[in-house]
Amino acid sequence: MFMLALRVSSKDNDSTMEKIPLTRVGYTKLDGELKQLKSVDRPSVIRAIAEAREHGDLSENAEYHAAREQQSHIEGRIKELEAIISLADIIDPAKQTGAIKFGATVTIVDEDTDEEKTYTIVGEPEANIEAGLLNLKSPIARAMIGKEEGDSVEVRTPGGTRSYEILSIVYK
Repeated sequence: MFMLALRVSSKDNDSTMEKIPLTRVGYTKLDGELKQLKSVDRPSVIRAIAEAREHGDLSENAEYHAAREQQSHIEGRIKELEAIISLADIIDPAKQTGAIKFGATVTIVDEDTDEEKTYTIVGEPEANIEAGLLNLKSPIARAMIGKEEGDSVEVRTPGGTRSYEILSIVYK
């Protein structure tokens, strides 16, 4: 389950929430998950709780306790998704050009191993490194922001400093 901490910044006693950058695809995916939770998962778990209650003594009813725990997870995720969506700043990568910024699909090569990787720089809620969706706040994304094709970047990792060359930048 994905958890996102939302930061509150205070300016002259005015509490405002930080906007969350998302691609249209990421926003649509999160919105779809929210609709699924509200229209399918929530009613289903409510039915499961009602059925478990019918079985009598709730103190020893494992089905009831499991359903209540699932309900708690669903309600927490709904609140989290509602917060993300309310703060979403949808950015269309196709309208971007030039140096690396949010939404760029970047192909890099490790200068030591010659291993090529392609990442799309996205907002934190839609990041998934296995799918090539790199969190905008990750060390490698921060190192690449503002760079051009042919530039080299150094990234500090727990295993030491890695050097990458930027092979291509595409906005789609």
